[in-house]
Amino acid sequence: MQFPVPLESGRLVKRHKRFLADIVLDSDGSEVTAHCANPGSMLGLKAPGSKVWVSRSDNPKRKLRYSLEIVEADGALVGINTGYPNKLVEEGLLDGRIPDLNGFDMLKREVKYGQNSRIDILLEGGSHARTYVEVKNVHLMRVPGLAEFPDSVTARGAKHLGELAAMVREGHRAAMVFLVQRPDCDRLKLAADIDPAYAKAYEAAIAAGVEAYAIGCEVTTTGIAVNRAVRLEI
Repeated sequence: MQFPVPLESGRLVKRHKRFLADIVLDSDGSEVTAHCANPGSMLGLKAPGSKVWVSRSDNPKRKLRYSLEIVEADGALVGINTGYPNKLVEEGLLDGRIPDLNGFDMLKREVKYGQNSRIDILLEGGSHARTYVEVKNVHLMRVPGLAEFPDSVTARGAKHLGELAAMVREGHRAAMVFLVQRPDCDRLKLAADIDPAYAKAYEAAIAAGVEAYAIGCEVTTTGIAVNRAVRLEI
């Protein structure tokens, strides 16, 4: 996935009101407020003064011209935009980056299922008529090389695990794919201390037959691409 426009660099002043980030641009020293497309806590990724990259839109209908895309943390470029993971996992599936999910005939996005939900990716064909794929973005790292999910309590995430388990009980295949948007992690585990309810829901889903995979990304200022498997320690 390539960014549609060249990114501009700057320094983070602060993240606030959950979806806003004040940034001083390197180009002219001006301070702008950027949209922060990330509902999580961004633990470890919001220190004032952090090097960041933003995209700029010329769409006159947008309230905020800039969007926060990348934060430099622990010497690595970290993708924080949660609008990209579904597209990145789709690219990874089409490129065969998750071998256990190869063999599908058709891929669909955002298909209604469960209780007022939409599955991120629905695969049709292959050994199962349908494979339901839920995608979660990961960018928390508290121990070098170890990615963790989630970075905040996610009742919605626990609900999705329950719905995946329900699909398995109906005779379908279901998989959770964790997308690690940082290049410095080769392992992943659940942050059970942050959200014990999610960890419990995950355990129940796996016991019900839901599969789990993790894939990592190369993150650059020109684009983001799935490039490797990440070992699950859960």
